Amino acid sequence: MRFEVLSKEDMIELSKELSKAGIMNKTKEELGWEIQHFIMIRGKYSELVAKSEDFDVIDEKLGEIQQTFERLLEKWQVGEEKEISELFDEVDINRLVVLSALIEGGYVVGEEKLKLMKKPKLDDLVIELRFPIDEVEEFLDELEEKMGAKLITEFTFMKKYYVEVLEVERDLIQGALEIAEQYATEESLVEAMFTGVAKSVLAEIILELVKQKNKKNELIETLLEREPIIIDGKREKINIYFDEEALEDILKELQSLGYIKIKGNRIWW
Repeated sequence: MRFEVLSKEDMIELSKELSKAGIMNKTKEELGWEIQHFIMIRGKYSELVAKSEDFDVIDEKLGEIQQTFERLLEKWQVGEEKEISELFDEVDINRLVVLSALIEGGYVVGEEKLKLMKKPKLDDLVIELRFPIDEVEEFLDELEEKMGAKLITEFTFMKKYYVEVLEVERDLIQGALEIAEQYATEESLVEAMFTGVAKSVLAEIILELVKQKNKKNELIETLLEREPIIIDGKREKINIYFDEEALEDILKELQSLGYIKIKGNRIWW
């Protein structure tokens, strides 16, 4: 199982903490990416309002934009400069949309400080709205036809950092999960929990069967006959599936960890 962390520093620190606890691990860096799809609608505010009456989600968003515009301008006088921190006291996508429109229209200038050059009319601002596809997919064709909607795909390359745990014993797996809580992303932590439990259970069964089946082909055949292996908990049930190639890899891992020795079709423990 492996944990994903958000930085190289966290990767190194997590690896150190695991090693201190006697849990074998290795670090890995690789090129990753994220793909996000949006539907983008762009146009003058007044024109978007006129075309949005049949689309509740668009109409609602334009109403939010109006409220944001009014709140932003009611305390901002022409010629006044404001720190960006004043304008963004919290993450607010609608405020970013309005400010982007003001800058594009030449109403606001500046970098570290933003200066309002003239009073804008909301109807004249060119607004760009983005929506996740699942919010508008039911009427996507109509949006394309009536509002000129476009599909925007953002593909972001990024370095990703992982710490892989090289253990199969249940106690060590549990210890690794507890340590990783402070470092790993939530998604990778959940995935690692199920992976760790599944692998440790399967490893226990293999090591028990090896005492009876010392031929690899017989061992694999016996395991395949038992598939799926079921773990029944108080609130959940886990079904573990595998194929012959997966079992081969797990046997190699157990050999690398020193639990068994494989030579040809023979297995020693």
